[in-house]
Amino acid sequence: MGTAMHTMRHKTGAAVPPAATAPSLHNQGALRGAIGLAIVTLAGCGFLYSLAGVGVGQAVAPTGANGSLIERNGQVIGSTLVAQPFTGDGYFQPRPSAGNYSVMALSGSNQARTNPDMRKRIEEARAAVAQREGVAPQAVPGDLVTQSGGGVDPHISPEAADIQVARVARVRGLSPDAVRQLVARHTEGKQFGVLGAPRVNVLELNLALDAAK
Repeated sequence: MGTAMHTMRHKTGAAVPPAATAPSLHNQGALRGAIGLAIVTLAGCGFLYSLAGVGVGQAVAPTGANGSLIERNGQVIGSTLVAQPFTGDGYFQPRPSAGNYSVMALSGSNQARTNPDMRKRIEEARAAVAQREGVAPQAVPGDLVTQSGGGVDPHISPEAADIQVARVARVRGLSPDAVRQLVARHTEGKQFGVLGAPRVNVLELNLALDAAK
C-alpha cells in the first residue's frame, strides 16, 4: 500500500492536499452584532423616527397633529375629523353610522349592495329622512341614508345640507336665506381643486348656528 502511494505521488508529481475544513461561526461575535443591530433599529425606527414625526407635526400643523379638536370654554366638544350625532330639530344631521359614531368602532356595515337587509335599512332611513324634512323620498340625497366606510365621516354633501335648511330655519326662527348663507360659508371645495367633491362639515356648521343666535 505504501509502495503504491509512493508510486502515485512520483507519477503525478504532487502530493494530495489535505481535506478542507468548513469555516466555523464565532457565536459570540454574531450574537453581539445581532444585539447591536436590534438596539440601533429599535432606537432609530421605534423612538427617534416617531419623535421626529411628532416634532414636525407640532411645528408644521399643530391643530391637525393634535386631532383637530374643537374647544369651548376650555372643554373639548368634538373634532372636525369625527362625526357626532345631534339631538333636536334645530341642528343639521350627519350621515348614519354603523358604529354609533364611536371612534372605537370605526367600520361600515360590510353589507353588499344586493343584501336585502341593507336595502331594507336604506329604504327605512329614506322614509324617515323624507318625513323629517317634509320632502318626497326620491328627493333625499344618498349620503343621508348610507353609512360611510369608517362610520364617522364628519361631512355631508351640499345637497344633504340644503334639504335640511327649511327645518333648521323654522325651528331656530331664522330665515332660510340666512341659514343657506351659513351653509355656503362652511362648504369646502374640492381638495386642491380637483380631488373629491364639495362638502359641508356638520359640526362646524352647527356651531356656527349656535353662534348666530
